[in-house]
Amino acid sequence: MNDFLAQHSISTDIQVAWGEMDALQHVNNSVYFKYFETARLDFFNQINLLDDLKTTGVGPVLSETNARFKRPVTFPDSIVVGVKISDINEDRFVMHYTVFSKAQQAVTTIGWAKVVMFNFKTGKKAKLTPELLSALLEHE
Repeated sequence: MNDFLAQHSISTDIQVAWGEMDALQHVNNSVYFKYFETARLDFFNQINLLDDLKTTGVGPVLSETNARFKRPVTFPDSIVVGVKISDINEDRFVMHYTVFSKAQQAVTTIGWAKVVMFNFKTGKKAKLTPELLSALLEHE
């Protein structure tokens, strides 16, 4: 677990809920995208990405997302979702997610998402601000 935390500068703890399991008695595959969303928003809040959304109208949107399931997770469990950043461009970046099961002491799922900065006022892509670029580079 310590190795996992050392590899991810930002990580989010999530409790697995009973209702997230499906008829096959493991967490339903679609739930992992909610886990990714929780970690993504935690990351955004930690780097203050959403602070200016109301005034500038610029914020992140997903253009693509993916998950690879390695091991099933069941209730009760707690997971940790680690986040890393790569492929930083002028208007986008990629977030990588690694899900670690505390009960299994193993990585259970990996995923990624392409995040594009979007101006909701103009309906067009927006460039990363210098502050955002700096914050993303710290987690690359």
